[in-house]
Amino acid sequence: MTNLSRRDALGSIALGVAATAAAPVEAVAQTGPAAMAPAFSGGHKPKPLGFDPTKLTGISEKLIRSHWENNYQGSVKALNMVEGRLGAAMADRDLPPVIYGDLKREELHRTGSVILHELYFEQLGGNGQAVGAIRDALARSHGSFEAWEAEFRRTAMALAGGSGWCILAYNHYTKSLHNYWAWDHTNGPITGVPLLVLDMYEHAFAIDYGAAAAKYVDAFMHNIDWAVVNARFGAAIAT
Repeated sequence: MTNLSRRDALGSIALGVAATAAAPVEAVAQTGPAAMAPAFSGGHKPKPLGFDPTKLTGISEKLIRSHWENNYQGSVKALNMVEGRLGAAMADRDLPPVIYGDLKREELHRTGSVILHELYFEQLGGNGQAVGAIRDALARSHGSFEAWEAEFRRTAMALAGGSGWCILAYNHYTKSLHNYWAWDHTNGPITGVPLLVLDMYEHAFAIDYGAAAAKYVDAFMHNIDWAVVNARFGAAIAT
């Protein structure tokens, strides 16, 4: 009887410890992002433009509308479709891995496209004048702000005539700022937080500039809202 009571007591203690240990986890779950969606919700909605596309310098409203409506919204729709198919595929144990891999590859591609396009449009509508801590940080990391800008433009032009993104990012691992070359929507620096993104796909400039990518890069630089970039930088170094 004594041994049974001891086992019962130890069991009660173990249950109590487990409950205590689980409590913080449950609390974190309850206090985490309230709007966290299921992995394959397929509920992404296009974000509206936050600027007047008729007032950009050197970039036409026609180009912005086409880019936003066709390329960006096309990726939003495709991502929702892919997520829906992935959700259904999870229950299909007979689905060949190669087919599932195609869906996962498209999920990565469309996710990158949606996020990068949203970052791209969000940072337009400014006067192109760099302000805040990000300007000082770029001057320190590259020797001068002008040296950083020259390297950013050079990286962008390395993608001209092909496809991809030029991405200024803060790398959490290296604690440094870099201009990264990204061949498509799936490329990006590990632990890098995008601060300024330049779409170098031809759909981003061909309507206005044809194959003259350098003129497009000039126009882009004149329309950057550096307050947005500076805010991204502040958030990146604060985490």
